[in-house]
Amino acid sequence: MQEKDVDVKAAAEPSVQELRERSYEFGLPDYLQHDLDAYKEGLEKGSSLLDCLWGELYGSINTAEISAGAITPEHADYLRKKFLWGGQEN
Repeated sequence: MQEKDVDVKAAAEPSVQELRERSYEFGLPDYLQHDLDAYKEGLEKGSSLLDCLWGELYGSINTAEISAGAITPEHADYLRKKFLWGGQEN
């Protein structure tokens, strides 16, 4: 019985990749976090301004990666794929 409990616990723990991906959505520069949160809220609420929010998020990701060097190219690609391309490759 104890062995079964250990297996369930191990299965419930996130993988290193899952932890890395979760961390990509937190600890961002303030402007990028703001735009990411606004975009997520716009998606949830079906905002009529979603195209504007998309553009703001796109610009903030690019600024954080290219101009500010605040996030890595891998980090920027993750955010673009998940939020801007809907989980798809560009």
